[in-house]
Amino acid sequence: MLQLKTAVQLVSLRQPFKKALLTAAHLGVDAVEIDARRELRPAELSQTAVRHIRKLLEDANLRVAAVAFPTRRGYEVPEDLQPRIEGTRAAMRLAYQLGARLVVNHLGHIPDDPAARETLIQSLTELARFGDREGAHLAVLPGAVEPSEVRQLVEDLPEATLQLALDPGELAAHGIAAEAMAAEAGCPIRYVYATDGVIDPTRREGMEVPLGRGVVDFPALLGKLEEQGYDGYLCVRRAQSPHAMEEIQNALEYLHALF
Repeated sequence: MLQLKTAVQLVSLRQPFKKALLTAAHLGVDAVEIDARRELRPAELSQTAVRHIRKLLEDANLRVAAVAFPTRRGYEVPEDLQPRIEGTRAAMRLAYQLGARLVVNHLGHIPDDPAARETLIQSLTELARFGDREGAHLAVLPGAVEPSEVRQLVEDLPEATLQLALDPGELAAHGIAAEAMAAEAGCPIRYVYATDGVIDPTRREGMEVPLGRGVVDFPALLGKLEEQGYDGYLCVRRAQSPHAMEEIQNALEYLHALF
Protein backbone atom coordinates (compact mmCIF):
# COMPACT_ATOMS: atom_id res chain seq x y z
CA MET A 1 0.00 0.00 0.00
CA LEU A 2 1.27 3.46 -0.91
CA GLN A 3 2.45 5.41 2.14
CA LEU A 4 2.37 9.20 2.29
CA LYS A 5 5.83 10.68 2.77
CA THR A 6 5.82 14.44 2.35
CA ALA A 7 8.64 16.82 1.49
CA VAL A 8 8.90 20.51 0.74
CA GLN A 9 11.26 22.27 -1.64
CA LEU A 10 13.21 24.65 0.59
CA VAL A 11 13.74 27.32 -2.06
CA SER A 12 9.95 27.67 -2.33
CA LEU A 13 9.91 28.95 1.25
CA ARG A 14 12.11 31.92 0.27
CA GLN A 15 13.90 31.98 3.61
CA PRO A 16 17.51 31.62 4.75
CA PHE A 17 18.51 27.98 4.96
CA LYS A 18 18.35 27.53 8.75
CA LYS A 19 15.04 29.36 9.03
CA ALA A 20 13.64 27.36 6.12
CA LEU A 21 14.46 24.12 7.95
CA LEU A 22 12.54 25.32 11.00
CA THR A 23 9.61 26.32 8.81
CA ALA A 24 9.64 22.91 7.13
CA ALA A 25 9.59 21.23 10.53
CA HIS A 26 6.65 23.44 11.56
CA LEU A 27 4.79 22.41 8.40
CA GLY A 28 5.06 18.82 9.56
CA VAL A 29 6.77 17.38 6.49
CA ASP A 30 8.99 14.34 6.66
CA ALA A 31 11.79 15.69 4.49
CA VAL A 32 13.14 18.59 2.47
CA GLU A 33 14.56 19.11 -0.99
CA ILE A 34 17.83 21.05 -1.01
CA ASP A 35 19.08 22.99 -4.02
CA ALA A 36 22.78 22.41 -4.75
CA ARG A 37 23.05 25.53 -6.89
CA ARG A 38 21.12 28.18 -4.96
CA GLU A 39 21.33 26.97 -1.34
CA LEU A 40 24.26 24.66 -0.67
CA ARG A 41 27.06 24.60 -3.22
CA PRO A 42 29.08 21.38 -2.85
CA ALA A 43 32.38 23.08 -3.75
CA GLU A 44 31.93 25.50 -0.85
CA LEU A 45 31.13 22.88 1.81
CA SER A 46 33.80 21.38 4.03
CA GLN A 47 33.23 18.11 5.85
CA THR A 48 32.69 20.15 9.00
CA ALA A 49 29.97 22.12 7.24
CA VAL A 50 28.31 18.92 6.03
CA ARG A 51 28.29 17.54 9.58
CA HIS A 52 26.75 20.80 10.80
CA ILE A 53 23.98 20.56 8.20
CA ARG A 54 23.29 16.97 9.19
CA LYS A 55 22.97 18.12 12.81
CA LEU A 56 20.53 20.87 11.81
CA LEU A 57 18.44 18.30 9.96
CA GLU A 58 18.54 15.90 12.89
CA ASP A 59 17.51 18.62 15.35
CA ALA A 60 14.56 19.50 13.10
CA ASN A 61 13.63 15.80 12.71
CA LEU A 62 13.94 16.09 8.94
CA ARG A 63 15.47 13.96 6.23
CA VAL A 64 16.69 15.04 2.80
CA ALA A 65 14.31 13.74 0.14
CA ALA A 66 16.53 14.80 -2.76
CA VAL A 67 19.12 17.31 -3.86
CA ALA A 68 18.14 19.45 -6.84
CA PHE A 69 20.81 20.38 -9.36
CA PRO A 70 19.06 22.38 -12.10
CA THR A 71 21.24 23.13 -15.12
CA ARG A 72 20.49 25.49 -17.99
CA ARG A 73 21.43 22.91 -20.61
CA GLY A 74 20.73 19.22 -20.88
CA TYR A 75 23.23 16.38 -21.02
CA GLU A 76 22.95 16.21 -24.80
CA VAL A 77 24.58 19.64 -25.30
CA PRO A 78 28.36 19.36 -25.89
CA GLU A 79 29.07 22.94 -24.80
CA ASP A 80 30.39 22.92 -21.21
CA LEU A 81 29.26 19.31 -20.86
CA GLN A 82 32.13 18.13 -18.68
CA PRO A 83 31.64 20.85 -16.03
CA ARG A 84 27.92 19.99 -16.08
CA ILE A 85 28.69 16.34 -15.45
CA GLU A 86 31.23 17.16 -12.75
CA GLY A 87 28.70 19.44 -11.06
CA THR A 88 26.11 16.67 -11.14
CA ARG A 89 28.61 14.26 -9.63
CA ALA A 90 29.37 16.71 -6.84
CA ALA A 91 25.65 17.05 -6.13
CA MET A 92 25.37 13.26 -6.00
CA ARG A 93 28.19 13.08 -3.46
CA LEU A 94 26.51 15.78 -1.38
CA ALA A 95 23.18 13.96 -1.54
CA TYR A 96 24.77 10.80 -0.19
CA GLN A 97 26.58 12.71 2.56
CA LEU A 98 23.27 14.22 3.65
CA GLY A 99 21.50 10.87 3.70
CA ALA A 100 19.64 11.24 0.41
CA ARG A 101 19.81 8.89 -2.54
CA LEU A 102 18.65 11.15 -5.35
CA VAL A 103 19.70 14.17 -7.37
CA VAL A 104 17.01 15.74 -9.55
CA ASN A 105 17.59 17.60 -12.81
CA HIS A 106 15.75 18.03 -16.10
CA LEU A 107 16.43 15.47 -18.79
CA GLY A 108 16.50 18.17 -21.44
CA HIS A 109 15.86 17.52 -25.12
CA ILE A 110 16.06 14.01 -26.56
CA PRO A 111 17.66 14.70 -29.94
CA ASP A 112 17.09 12.89 -33.20
CA ASP A 113 20.59 13.78 -34.40
CA PRO A 114 22.71 10.63 -33.93
CA ALA A 115 25.76 12.45 -32.55
CA ALA A 116 23.77 14.47 -30.03
CA ARG A 117 21.78 11.40 -29.01
CA GLU A 118 24.98 9.46 -28.44
CA THR A 119 26.26 12.33 -26.28
CA LEU A 120 23.11 12.09 -24.15
CA ILE A 121 23.38 8.31 -23.87
CA GLN A 122 27.04 8.46 -22.85
CA SER A 123 26.35 11.20 -20.29
CA LEU A 124 23.45 9.37 -18.65
CA THR A 125 25.35 6.08 -18.66
CA GLU A 126 28.39 7.69 -17.04
CA LEU A 127 26.27 9.34 -14.34
CA ALA A 128 24.37 6.11 -13.65
CA ARG A 129 27.61 4.20 -13.15
CA PHE A 130 28.91 6.95 -10.89
CA GLY A 131 25.69 6.73 -8.88
CA ASP A 132 26.12 2.98 -8.48
CA ARG A 133 29.53 3.61 -6.93
CA GLU A 134 28.61 6.61 -4.79
CA GLY A 135 25.18 5.53 -3.53
CA ALA A 136 23.10 8.40 -4.93
CA HIS A 137 21.52 8.45 -8.38
CA LEU A 138 20.27 10.99 -10.87
CA ALA A 139 16.50 11.11 -11.42
CA VAL A 140 15.57 13.14 -14.48
CA LEU A 141 12.46 15.22 -15.12
CA PRO A 142 11.12 14.53 -18.63
CA GLY A 143 9.57 17.99 -19.07
CA ALA A 144 7.92 18.24 -22.50
CA VAL A 145 9.22 14.85 -23.67
CA GLU A 146 6.47 12.37 -24.58
CA PRO A 147 6.33 8.99 -22.77
CA SER A 148 7.06 7.15 -26.04
CA GLU A 149 10.26 9.17 -26.49
CA VAL A 150 11.36 8.37 -22.95
CA ARG A 151 10.68 4.67 -23.55
CA GLN A 152 12.76 4.72 -26.73
CA LEU A 153 15.61 6.34 -24.82
CA VAL A 154 15.32 3.67 -22.12
CA GLU A 155 15.65 1.01 -24.82
CA ASP A 156 18.77 2.71 -26.20
CA LEU A 157 20.45 2.88 -22.78
CA PRO A 158 22.08 0.07 -20.80
CA GLU A 159 19.60 -1.69 -18.54
CA ALA A 160 18.61 0.13 -15.31
CA THR A 161 20.29 3.37 -16.39
CA LEU A 162 17.39 5.82 -16.48
CA GLN A 163 15.38 6.82 -13.41
CA LEU A 164 12.59 9.39 -13.54
CA ALA A 165 11.31 12.21 -11.40
CA LEU A 166 7.79 13.42 -12.19
CA ASP A 167 6.51 16.98 -12.08
CA PRO A 168 2.79 16.51 -12.84
CA GLY A 169 2.11 20.24 -13.11
CA GLU A 170 4.87 20.72 -15.65
CA LEU A 171 3.74 17.68 -17.60
CA ALA A 172 0.14 18.94 -17.61
CA ALA A 173 1.33 22.29 -18.95
CA HIS A 174 2.72 20.37 -21.94
CA GLY A 175 -0.45 18.33 -22.39
CA ILE A 176 1.01 15.13 -20.90
CA ALA A 177 -0.75 13.13 -18.18
CA ALA A 178 1.57 12.19 -15.32
CA GLU A 179 -0.09 8.80 -14.89
CA ALA A 180 0.58 8.08 -18.57
CA MET A 181 4.23 8.96 -18.11
CA ALA A 182 4.43 6.68 -15.08
CA ALA A 183 2.76 3.84 -16.98
CA GLU A 184 4.47 4.13 -20.35
CA ALA A 185 8.00 5.46 -19.80
CA GLY A 186 9.45 2.02 -19.13
CA CYS A 187 11.70 3.00 -16.22
CA PRO A 188 11.27 3.42 -12.46
CA ILE A 189 9.75 6.54 -10.91
CA ARG A 190 11.93 7.63 -8.01
CA TYR A 191 10.63 11.08 -7.09
CA VAL A 192 7.35 12.97 -7.50
CA TYR A 193 6.47 16.63 -7.09
CA ALA A 194 3.00 17.43 -5.78
CA THR A 195 2.16 20.02 -8.43
CA ASP A 196 -0.73 20.86 -10.71
CA GLY A 197 -1.12 22.66 -14.01
CA VAL A 198 -3.43 23.80 -16.79
CA ILE A 199 -3.18 24.84 -20.40
CA ASP A 200 -4.31 28.44 -20.93
CA PRO A 201 -6.30 28.38 -24.21
CA THR A 202 -6.04 32.16 -24.64
CA ARG A 203 -2.24 32.08 -24.51
CA ARG A 204 -1.88 28.59 -25.93
CA GLU A 205 0.63 27.77 -23.24
CA GLY A 206 0.68 25.87 -19.97
CA MET A 207 1.05 27.17 -16.47
CA GLU A 208 1.40 25.77 -12.98
CA VAL A 209 -1.50 26.30 -10.56
CA PRO A 210 -2.08 25.37 -6.89
CA LEU A 211 -2.44 21.66 -6.22
CA GLY A 212 -6.01 20.50 -6.78
CA ARG A 213 -6.97 23.39 -9.06
CA GLY A 214 -5.59 22.08 -12.34
CA VAL A 215 -6.08 19.13 -14.65
CA VAL A 216 -3.75 16.66 -12.92
CA ASP A 217 -5.63 13.53 -11.85
CA PHE A 218 -3.67 12.95 -8.65
CA PRO A 219 -5.75 9.96 -7.46
CA ALA A 220 -5.05 8.24 -10.80
CA LEU A 221 -1.35 9.05 -10.52
CA LEU A 222 -1.20 7.73 -6.96
CA GLY A 223 -2.91 4.55 -8.12
CA LYS A 224 -0.31 4.05 -10.83
CA LEU A 225 2.51 4.74 -8.37
CA GLU A 226 1.04 2.20 -5.96
CA GLU A 227 0.95 -0.41 -8.74
CA GLN A 228 4.66 0.18 -9.29
CA GLY A 229 5.55 -0.06 -5.60
CA TYR A 230 6.60 3.58 -5.31
CA ASP A 231 8.12 4.29 -1.91
CA GLY A 232 9.45 7.82 -2.43
CA TYR A 233 8.34 11.27 -1.38
CA LEU A 234 5.68 13.63 -2.65
CA CYS A 235 7.43 16.99 -2.70
CA VAL A 236 5.43 20.21 -2.51
CA ARG A 237 6.76 23.31 -4.24
CA ARG A 238 5.39 26.70 -5.31
CA ALA A 239 8.46 28.65 -6.34
CA GLN A 240 6.75 31.23 -8.57
CA SER A 241 3.61 32.02 -6.57
CA PRO A 242 3.20 35.27 -4.56
CA HIS A 243 1.24 33.17 -2.04
CA ALA A 244 3.71 30.30 -1.79
CA MET A 245 3.45 29.59 1.94
CA GLU A 246 -0.34 29.48 1.97
CA GLU A 247 -0.42 27.29 -1.12
CA ILE A 248 2.20 24.93 0.28
CA GLN A 249 0.11 24.47 3.43
CA ASN A 250 -3.00 23.87 1.32
CA ALA A 251 -1.13 21.37 -0.84
CA LEU A 252 -0.06 19.38 2.21
CA GLU A 253 -3.65 19.33 3.45
CA TYR A 254 -4.77 18.17 0.01
CA LEU A 255 -2.28 15.28 0.06
CA HIS A 256 -3.29 14.17 3.54
CA ALA A 257 -6.94 14.16 2.44
CA LEU A 258 -6.08 11.76 -0.39
CA PHE A 259 -4.62 9.26 2.06
